[in-house]
Amino acid sequence: MPTIQVKANVSSTELLDAVEQLPLPDLEEFLDRVLALRARRVAPTLASEEAELLTKINTGIPDRIQIRFDELSQLQTMRELSLEEETELFELVNQIETIEAQRIEYLAQLAQLHGKSVREMMAELNITFPNHA
Repeated sequence: MPTIQVKANVSSTELLDAVEQLPLPDLEEFLDRVLALRARRVAPTLASEEAELLTKINTGIPDRIQIRFDELSQLQTMRELSLEEETELFELVNQIETIEAQRIEYLAQLAQLHGKSVREMMAELNITFPNHA
């Protein structure tokens, strides 16, 4: 790669002016190196953000909510629920729907990071959302 003379303190415009002097093969090599540099700087942020989103996506319904929901659902198939039980089941369904909606939001953010649709991301991660209600 040829040597280009630049000042010690160079603005991005001056740097671009210097890069314009490069022959095409050297420009392509320079560009590859700049893109690699960018990837190294962005990767830790993306990896951290991706890991955080995956953790949130994979956090399921809290056990106490799921267990009670399952109990009330089972009771509902065997007998008519009391008013208190119906109210509790309704509240549990709302909580579960809120949690699942938040998971979908996290999934959408992850899909956006990867430039994919939510459905593509779900397929790639083998994610299905259960039908609770």
